[in-house]
Amino acid sequence: MDWLDALQRLREARTPAVIVTMAMVRGHAPRNGGAKMVVSADGLFGTVGGGNLEATAVRRARELLAAGVAEPELLTLTLSDKANAEYGVQCCGGEVTMLLEPVRTVPAVAVFGIGHVGLELARVLARHPLELHLVDSRPEMLAADRLGEPGRTGPLGDAVAEVRVHHAPVPEAALAELPPGAHVLVMTHDHVEDLAIVETALRTPGLGSIGLIGSRSKWARFRGKLHELGHDDEALARVTTPIGIDGIGSKLPAAIAVSVAARVLQLIEAAEGTADEAEADEVEADAG
Repeated sequence: MDWLDALQRLREARTPAVIVTMAMVRGHAPRNGGAKMVVSADGLFGTVGGGNLEATAVRRARELLAAGVAEPELLTLTLSDKANAEYGVQCCGGEVTMLLEPVRTVPAVAVFGIGHVGLELARVLARHPLELHLVDSRPEMLAADRLGEPGRTGPLGDAVAEVRVHHAPVPEAALAELPPGAHVLVMTHDHVEDLAIVETALRTPGLGSIGLIGSRSKWARFRGKLHELGHDDEALARVTTPIGIDGIGSKLPAAIAVSVAARVLQLIEAAEGTADEAEADEVEADAG
């Protein structure tokens, strides 16, 4: 399989990978500059020449994947019988520098309820590289003359996100269609729907954060109902309500949307940064 086709399939399957490119070749080497391969945790597509150099690149690529590293790095190897080699000697006589570029999965966010706030929120989030799911039980909220054509016309005309629209008469059913790690935002027109979505989200494995719009009194009622349905305090701690950042007092839909979007982006960066911080701590410990 061509490396580009492999990368596309991995992205569609939400599988992280590393692109390895033969960036520079000095002297003789098994492949010329520009040769590429794609490495996943359990897959390998294409080749940069085999032997020790390829095995070393694959090992390092999988170390980057395991650590969740986002930044690319260079790896230089000398192809000489005098060079230390873990996977067998290559004595081509040259030196190669490979560029290792991690390709992370695109974050996913699902907005349940595309009313005034939901639409404004979709407009903000759609400007980010996300997989954005818009869910509503009311078909008129998702109509083409209201949303436009994402990336081309209407309120989402400048979208860079991959926008997926779900008309779901039973909106909580759409949770089963979300990718692992998806962040869920609940803001429908109906508190009964909100409760059903939150309750189902708590029972759906693999989701990211759960955010709920509403007052403290609304959440107090929800807590009681959720306790009755078998959810303990540890489970309920997964729900953030009211979702948003502090310091914005306006109740205008656009202002609420900005507040919520800012908090969601913080949560996405926190989820991605956990592994990076662990890697940095490890490097600092080695240096010490």
